Formats: sequence, C-alpha cells, structure tokens
Amino acid sequence: MAWPRPEAPELQVARWLNTEAPITLASLRGRVVVLHAFQMLCPACVSHGLPQAKKTRQLFAAKDVVVIALHTVFEHRDVMTPAALEAFVGEYRLGFPIGIDAPSPDGGIPATMRAYQWQGTPSTVLVDRQGRLRLSHFGLIDDMSLGAAIGQLAAEDVPAHLIAQPSDDAPQSDPCDDNGCRT
Repeated sequence: MAWPRPEAPELQVARWLNTEAPITLASLRGRVVVLHAFQMLCPACVSHGLPQAKKTRQLFAAKDVVVIALHTVFEHRDVMTPAALEAFVGEYRLGFPIGIDAPSPDGGIPATMRAYQWQGTPSTVLVDRQGRLRLSHFGLIDDMSLGAAIGQLAAEDVPAHLIAQPSDDAPQSDPCDDNGCRT
C-alpha cells in the first residue's frame, strides 16, 4: 500500500544566480526536480555534490528533469558572501540555477535548510512531477543510485492536469534550458 507523500516545502531564496527570474517548485510541476544543497567551503560539495549536479543536468532532458542548487550557509557566513559565491559559480562554470538560502532571522540555520530538516551539506532532494518530496538525502550519494532514482521518477506518468496547454499569449519555448529557468 502506498502512503501519501508530503508536498515538498517551497524554497525560501534570498537571491538567484543563473536565472532571469525567481524559481518556485510550484512553477516546475510536471518535471522532476533535483535539488543539491551545498556550501562552497564544503569539501564533499565541491568534490562530489556539484560535479554530480553538473552531470545530472547534462544527462537528463530539461523537459523532464530540472537541476537547481541551493547555497545554504550555516557556518563561515562572513566569508561565504553572495559576491564570493558569484566568483565561485564562475570559476566552477556552474550553469544551472543557484539560489541563496534565505537567512534565519536569529542568525541560525537558514530558512530552506530548516524547512527540509537537513543535517548539513551536501544534501540532495528529489521532487516528483506533482511536487511531492520523494528523497531527502544527507551526504554523498552514489551516481548510479541517484541516476536510477531520477530515471524512475522521470518515467512516472505526468498527470494530465500538470501538462500545460499552450495559449496564444504564452511563450512557446521551454522555460528552463542551459541558461537557467524563466517563469
């Protein structure tokens, strides 16, 4: 018996990089979302998590799978600034959308990190086509295991109500491509 799966908490982002407009999980319904939470000073994020996000973006069709990252800073806040992140993103040639997790009002755990109850970084989240949380994993995850999980979610049927019907005034192009996501 399948149990009801919770809806993924909406991202709470202070600023976006690599996208023309803010992104919401609701705007990505109909596609599988792969969310990589990282810190630029996290060795496992730099050596494994972010390269894995880049590979995932290259291997899956953008019409089915969207890769986004979230820079969630819970330590060393004074050095992991938005300006430092912009330089980091350029150096590592990260082309997918990257959000900066909204800070906590009390200076503690950032907003999205708290909502997802992450233990740290790297963390990987999979959201299915209907916006339901299907995986929240702390630490390194094997490429093959992640690929199999994404493939399984991508193979699930898309509910008819999530398939956008084009209108005369709607843009005809895919809102997400290698240059980011647009609303």
